[in-house]
Amino acid sequence: MKSFALLFLVVTCGMGGLGHKLKPKKRSNGEEINFRTKTKDVCTMSMSGDEELRLRIECKSQGMSYWCEFSGKPSVCRAFRNNPKVYWNQIAAELRKLPHACESTQVLKTTMCQKAPTEALMKQIAAGMEPEDLAIQDKSVQKTSTSMRGPGRSSVKKIGKPPVLPLIKPTQHGQGSENETEAMKLAREHCWESLHGFCSYIIGIFRG
Repeated sequence: MKSFALLFLVVTCGMGGLGHKLKPKKRSNGEEINFRTKTKDVCTMSMSGDEELRLRIECKSQGMSYWCEFSGKPSVCRAFRNNPKVYWNQIAAELRKLPHACESTQVLKTTMCQKAPTEALMKQIAAGMEPEDLAIQDKSVQKTSTSMRGPGRSSVKKIGKPPVLPLIKPTQHGQGSENETEAMKLAREHCWESLHGFCSYIIGIFRG
């Protein structure tokens, strides 16, 4: 009876220890890691998600701010499940060696998950850049354009008076019409049909 009780106690402790080993360590979601790049850009990386994790990196550099986001499933890597904090510290260490944290980092790799499946890799899915003084520049441009126009100044140009055309005397017009009519009559009488216009022009010259 004592031997049975002892065997039961050993089996129970062994199962408890096995369950303790299989239980993954607490992940570092929601934590932030601050670092500087090779060119002294001040950056912050933060993690979120559960099975599929998202990593966001935000940096500031000489009046500019840029960011990028990565997505992947590093949880399929056993080393990550055992110690996720070391995994993220390795990524931060690699980013510190770069002059720009988002430019040449399409895929983030670590030494502890080199043999993990491809889905474990953190791949870049979005990126952006914006000057910090963009709003100030817009305001200054608006003020400059307003001062150049001046208050109350209209941008519509005045339309000048139309030019006065000289009047043609009716007698002259009538006389010219008569000459043209007579010349055309003569041309029709004495010239071929295809030459009526030319003959009328010549006759009109001779008749003044």
